[in-house]
Amino acid sequence: MSQPAQAPGPGRFITIEGPEGAGKTTQAELLEAALHGRGIPVLRTREPGGTELGERIRELLLAPSATLHDPLADALLFNAARRQLVDEVIEPALLAGTTVICARFADSTRAYQGSGGGLPREVLAALEEIATGGLTPDLTILLDLPVEIGLGRKDPSDQTRFETAYDVAFHRRVRTGFLAMAVAEPGRFVVVDATAPATTVAERVVRAVDHLFGGVPAPTGEPKRDALRITT
Repeated sequence: MSQPAQAPGPGRFITIEGPEGAGKTTQAELLEAALHGRGIPVLRTREPGGTELGERIRELLLAPSATLHDPLADALLFNAARRQLVDEVIEPALLAGTTVICARFADSTRAYQGSGGGLPREVLAALEEIATGGLTPDLTILLDLPVEIGLGRKDPSDQTRFETAYDVAFHRRVRTGFLAMAVAEPGRFVVVDATAPATTVAERVVRAVDHLFGGVPAPTGEPKRDALRITT
């Protein structure tokens, strides 16, 4: 008598974060290819976007503008796109046993509208809880690099409102916010030096992800910036 088919186990949720020019899209693509090569079902998406509604909100949020948006208005829009992405794409994929790689997630709103824009942490936490329903990444890769290097990588034709309408001091606060989150949640974050060549960064990202699939533990390297896990 044949055994009934077992439902797939839950997929893993991996997010890739970092300041402007860190290479999040590139590394998400390379990680997707690496996991595919191992036979791991995987879906790649992005924020804001990933759904029809999310892509329309993305256009509103990222289109270059000379007018600064109110940080709360931005946070509401990002979380509206996030809610649709979680409901329509991320949760169904995870329940089906598919690993999801998302370039940016809720940590970006904490960093940009919180650390950068000055919104209170409790306001962002409340919006995040509504948008995500409590969904938290299994692993967050923080691609870190100096702000000046990251901004210098962006071609003028590829710049969004966040490059054209915000000064370097804003972006430094964003980077500081990301690093502070990594210190606060060392079990979820792995920090990767994004100044290295893309292929080297990709190797470090894959090593950091290995432990989610029964491989070696995420590398810890030397203890730097308090308790951060930094791949070397």
